[in-house]
Amino acid sequence: MNIHESAEDYLEAILMIQERKGVVHSIDIAEEKNFSKASVSIAMKKLRENGYISMDKDGSIKLLKPGKKIAVSIYERHKSLSDLFVKLGVDPETAQKDACKVEHDLSPVTFDKLRELELPAGSSKGRLNQNGRSSHCPAALAASFLILPGQDHLPVPRTVW
Repeated sequence: MNIHESAEDYLEAILMIQERKGVVHSIDIAEEKNFSKASVSIAMKKLRENGYISMDKDGSIKLLKPGKKIAVSIYERHKSLSDLFVKLGVDPETAQKDACKVEHDLSPVTFDKLRELELPAGSSKGRLNQNGRSSHCPAALAASFLILPGQDHLPVPRTVW
């Protein structure tokens, strides 16, 4: 099922607001995303028509199963990428913004490989835990790149011992 990046952003915002406030209304989304109420209204109509959300008579928005599946997936990508960027030395605010840009475009294969960069201590292969975090030292991630003298391109990943 193909869904536009903007729809993914709306679904992710609904999930995030729901986690914080419990109940989500269009105005909450407009404030969260800094969008006009009219834009949010149009987007909510499309998401409702496509079976991603439902709206109660009081205007509260709920994610339906297909919408929640997409929202959780995008939100998990966002958290994992943001954490990875911070561990690479990017400041948290920039890491959040960059994660928003990248979370939609990475293939599942590339995303899985990025998650494999951080290995749990004492293992030769692994992933981040269910919370998107690792007990592995961030220095080991930096050490997993070999930078050769005079190299004028991105570092080449090498095996972490």
